[in-house]
Amino acid sequence: MKKVLSYIAYVLVYGFWYTMSLLPMCVLYVFSDALYLLVGRVVKYRHKVIWKNLKESFPEKDEAELQRIECDFYRYFCDYLVETIKLMTMSRRELRKRMVFTGTDQMNVLLEKGVSCAVYLGHYGNWELITSLPLWVSEKGQCCQVYHVLENERFDKLFKQVREKQGSICIPMAETLRRIIDFRQKKQPIVIGYISDQAPFWNNIHHWLPFLNHDTPVLTGSERIIKKTQQAVFYGDVSRISRGHYRCDMQLITTEPEKYKDWEITDEYFKRLEKTIQRQPELYLWSHKRWKRTREEFNLRYDEKTGRVSLEPLDEIIRKKIRNDFCKR
Repeated sequence: MKKVLSYIAYVLVYGFWYTMSLLPMCVLYVFSDALYLLVGRVVKYRHKVIWKNLKESFPEKDEAELQRIECDFYRYFCDYLVETIKLMTMSRRELRKRMVFTGTDQMNVLLEKGVSCAVYLGHYGNWELITSLPLWVSEKGQCCQVYHVLENERFDKLFKQVREKQGSICIPMAETLRRIIDFRQKKQPIVIGYISDQAPFWNNIHHWLPFLNHDTPVLTGSERIIKKTQQAVFYGDVSRISRGHYRCDMQLITTEPEKYKDWEITDEYFKRLEKTIQRQPELYLWSHKRWKRTREEFNLRYDEKTGRVSLEPLDEIIRKKIRNDFCKR
């Protein structure tokens, strides 16, 4: 029964997505405006999370400015949704107009030499349109993006189909290193996108840095893979030129990542991402609980003797620590 319901849901979602994607963007933006009134004005989707993130990230801004950013975020978020819907049937010609890449000349030179390239990106602007990068890079390079596999196989297949439409390949996060090594063995240079601004799980926290006025735990797996496979490193600096039109400037960070100390590349990525966000703050994914894991809680969970992080409920960890401290007296 569960499989039947899942299939029915898939058919309905696919049918709705495909039908809506056939509409011109001007009509879809009318839907976006209506959705904004519902999401941003009536429901106020994740308002508490958004407001907390904005207030803590920009303490120098007054309440009126923060409210403007929040309002503009809701508008952008609704545009992001309809633009992603359109992506299913958007032509290559229109894609090249809506997402323009600059700085790809350097990337193409490296690909022609057989050098693979890594691109650091954030949940900023319409990151789904970045899947059109194959339209801008040398045919010698295979474009890929690391992604989280969805639990529902049918929906996972649907999103992969849309993201891979322009020739890019989706690589499950758990298979990243193995797939990259496979490409190296075949002497196939790749361009691989890492959206690495998410919050790591407790047991994957190895580095903290200042980011948007927060002491922030960050993912470091991308840097380790980049160094191990000797990829040239770029940062994708995204900006919105006008409604539905974006530019991504490919900024070369280094062609010799192995010469950098641990986490220096990660630090550079977050410095650049912060500048990008400060330029157009409404385009960042503020609805995500980015700073839900704090250093204070990490220190409570971390066991110096074993070097491991406990995943038990925090209340239980605190009780155990109190009990252990009492027994030592």
